[in-house]
Amino acid sequence: MDEEKIRNYFFYLACIVVIIAGVKIASEIVIVLFLAIFISSIISTLIKILDKRHIPKLISYLLVLGFFTLISLLLAYIVNISLKDFITNLPTYEEKLQQTIVNIISLAENYGYSIDKKTILDALNLNSFFGITTNLIGSIGTFLSKFLLIIIGIGFILAESKSFEKKLKILFRKESDKIEHFNLFSNNIQKYFLVKTATSFLTGFLVAITLIFFDISYPILWGVIAMLFNFIPVVGSIIAAVPAILLSFLTSDLNTTLILIVLYLAINIFISNIIEPKFMGKELGLSPLVIFFSLILWGWVLGIVGMFLAVPITMTLKIAFDSNKTTKWISLLMSSVKEG
Repeated sequence: MDEEKIRNYFFYLACIVVIIAGVKIASEIVIVLFLAIFISSIISTLIKILDKRHIPKLISYLLVLGFFTLISLLLAYIVNISLKDFITNLPTYEEKLQQTIVNIISLAENYGYSIDKKTILDALNLNSFFGITTNLIGSIGTFLSKFLLIIIGIGFILAESKSFEKKLKILFRKESDKIEHFNLFSNNIQKYFLVKTATSFLTGFLVAITLIFFDISYPILWGVIAMLFNFIPVVGSIIAAVPAILLSFLTSDLNTTLILIVLYLAINIFISNIIEPKFMGKELGLSPLVIFFSLILWGWVLGIVGMFLAVPITMTLKIAFDSNKTTKWISLLMSSVKEG
C-alpha cells in the first residue's frame, strides 16, 4: 500500500468523524430530516402503486399523505391516553409485584433458603419506571410538536422528487451508468422501507390482537411499542415484550403468561425469519456485528430515536455501497454472508 493511499484513507476517516460530529450537534434537525426522507420513500412507493391503477397523482398523493397523517395522530393519541392511564395504575401494579415477590420469598424460605426480603423489596422500587414512562409521554409530545414539520418536509420531498429525477438526467446525461446506480439504490431503499414498515405493522397488529384475546390491559399501547421496537433488531422484540408479559404475570394466571411468551416468540420468529427474508431477499441482510455497532453509534448520535433509525440508516448506506461497483466490497463486508 503506497503512501498516497494511506493519506487518502486517513482523509476519508477524518471526514467521517467530522460528519458524525456535525450530525450529533444538529441531531434535532437531522432526526426530522431522516424521518421525512424515510417516510417519503414509503409514501412514494404507495403512490406508484395507486398510479398503476390509473388513479390521478394528486388524488393518490392526498389520499396516502392524509391516511398516514390520520393514522399517526390516532395512534399517538391512543398511546398518550394509555400511557397516562398506565402511570395512574402503576402503584397498584407495583404493590402486586411486591406481594408476588413476598410470596416467592416465603416459598423459598420454606425450603430452607435464607433471603433478605427488605433488600429485594427496596430494589423493586419502580420510581425509575415512573421516570421512563414520563419520558415516553414527553417523547410523544415532542414528536407531535415536530409532526407538522415532518409532514411539511414529506410534502416538499414528494413534490421535488419528479424534478429531481429530471435534474439527475441533465447532470449525468453522458454518464447513464450513474443514473442506473441511483435508480437501483432508490428502488432497493423503497423496497426495504416498505417491507420493514409492513412487517413491523403486522407485528404490532398481531401482538395487539393476541393481547385483546387474552384480555391484557392496554393492548394498543403494547402493539404500537412492538411495532416501533421491531425496527431495533435482536433486543427490540425482547424489550417490547417485557411490559405486556409482566402485566400479564401480575393480572392473569401463570398459564396465560406462559402462552403469551410462546406467542410473542412465534410472532417475532415467523415475521423476522420467514416473512422479511422472503420479501427483502437475503442479499439485503446486515451482519450481526454491523447491526450491534450501528445501534451503539446511532443511539449515541441521535439518542433513542437513533436506535430506531440505526438499521434503516445503515441499510441505506449498505444499499448505496452495493449500487456502485467501486464500493461494492464495503457492502459485502457489511453483509450477513453464510458459509457454504
